[in-house]
Amino acid sequence: MSDDSRPSPSGARTAAVIPAAGRGVRLGPGAPKALRALNGTPMLIHAVRAMAASRAVSLVVVVAPPDGSAEVKSLLDAHALPERTDFVVVPGGDSRQESVKLGLDALPPGIDIVLVHDAARPLVPVDTVDAVIEAVRDGAPAVVPALPLADTVKQVEPAAVPGEPEPVVATPERARLRAVQTPQGFDRDTLVRAHDTVTDNVTDDASMVEQLGARVVVVPGHEEAFKVTRPLDLVLAEAVLARRRLNDGF
Repeated sequence: MSDDSRPSPSGARTAAVIPAAGRGVRLGPGAPKALRALNGTPMLIHAVRAMAASRAVSLVVVVAPPDGSAEVKSLLDAHALPERTDFVVVPGGDSRQESVKLGLDALPPGIDIVLVHDAARPLVPVDTVDAVIEAVRDGAPAVVPALPLADTVKQVEPAAVPGEPEPVVATPERARLRAVQTPQGFDRDTLVRAHDTVTDNVTDDASMVEQLGARVVVVPGHEEAFKVTRPLDLVLAEAVLARRRLNDGF
């Protein structure tokens, strides 16, 4: 384990919080989504390694299922992880928002930048992680990696009966839309204030910061930072890993 007092090159120390307490019902029955194997290794381990790959990240906090902290701790202990990074496991809550808050509560003093990363995005490249951190260092209170949309998006009136045709209400201008990924990066004080203030059930932490009225900026995301949600995503993730092994020669 590393010396937890080690500063990052900028003097700002960075920690990553990975909420991994969800069940992942869309992947079907079985282990929680974060513990599903990808190329023989749990997705969570891939996600932890992706955060620890950044030399700026000195601590990774994994938020485990409420009754699964011991299992997740054993999992981390059983896999090779970078020695320069410290790892902590804490039990999560009933919602993603509550789990992130519990991860924030576990951060030691001296952490200035916090990344929040989906365990279900196991393949995010380190260059994307570093770009998010750099943008927070440069003064943005909140930073999200995002990609332009390939598909036209329609706003619809939801059907009263599932499966029924839905009337289109509007077609937003695609050039102004982005598909948001993680890790999302934050000034620690801003993110803590957002979690202390915003009580709505939101889908990501940047939305909470938006509700504070603080500035949120976008940096380029990466196509390999996709979210593994459905069985087909597992196939795609395996293909990405196979290509990486081929390119890296192992």
